[in-house]
Amino acid sequence: MTNRERVLAALRHEQPDKTPFCVGFTQKARAAMAAYLDDPRFGEGIDNCFTVAQTAPADAWREIEPDLWEDQFGVRWDRSVDKDIGVVVNQLVASDTIDGFAFPDPSDASRYESLPLSEAEKGDRFVVAEIGFSLFERAWTLAGMENLLMAMVCDPPFVHRLLDGILEFNLAIIARACDRAVDAMYFGDDWGSQRGLLMGRDLWRAFIEPRVRAMYQAVKARGRHVVIHSCGKVDELFPTLIDAGIDVFNPFQPEVIDVYEAKRVYGDRLCFFGGISTQRLLPYGTPAEVRVEVSRLLERVGEKGGYFAAPAHAIPPDARPENIAAMLDVLHNQ
Repeated sequence: MTNRERVLAALRHEQPDKTPFCVGFTQKARAAMAAYLDDPRFGEGIDNCFTVAQTAPADAWREIEPDLWEDQFGVRWDRSVDKDIGVVVNQLVASDTIDGFAFPDPSDASRYESLPLSEAEKGDRFVVAEIGFSLFERAWTLAGMENLLMAMVCDPPFVHRLLDGILEFNLAIIARACDRAVDAMYFGDDWGSQRGLLMGRDLWRAFIEPRVRAMYQAVKARGRHVVIHSCGKVDELFPTLIDAGIDVFNPFQPEVIDVYEAKRVYGDRLCFFGGISTQRLLPYGTPAEVRVEVSRLLERVGEKGGYFAAPAHAIPPDARPENIAAMLDVLHNQ
């Protein structure tokens, strides 16, 4: 089978010849692995099952000062420590300023240049168009995390206006991306901590659920698959998310979600993407332990399809290169 055929079989909950996988790195982890292998191009041989393309415009990120980056919305990120994402250092909207905030242009053609125009151009790839920081995360980057959470209780009209603006922007992105030959849309939006939902279930239902349903259904109406990412313990939402239309859940953190129980309960209705521990196994395990656990995930969670093996997040800087090598060896030699 080709990688594309494996992905499609897994999405149908059928057993592919081997479990498809997708491995990503933080910058520091990639550099450490390149040094360990003495091969700066080692990533080209990983053979990831997904081709992930951003829907941000060509000028989405600008380094306005050393280690200070500004994104397409005007949010500024201090990357002096975290080189991959950073820490938000400004606030762009509040209750009394939101009506004057101008969203970026979703019709900017440069957003879609990396997306294939036809099935022939796509070839043997499974192409996923990504909207990162897609709703709750985009709102808190604009308003501030504490401000947004307090406003959910104290100023709901402000939160609804902000989220509606983000939703309208995203729906325009979805429509244009799905005019291209993409297979799925990927929505990044962290709702959880290690202990549960950040805003609690009632506020999630009031503010987040209606809008993610609208986005997911817009994708499904165009015949594409829905992949979502939410860190943290959010498995209480699985029934709702399945009903809303998602096909694949990521990152499937084994520290907070029992991955084997989740497969047993939801595995006939939901595919899982992730599951390899980046908090314990890759940083603190041994290569032998990595081999055992990755093999177990492939055998048990990968049974009858529905699984895309991956680290539970982009591999962090403290992951041991020998453990990463052991993981890749198991994935490549199924």
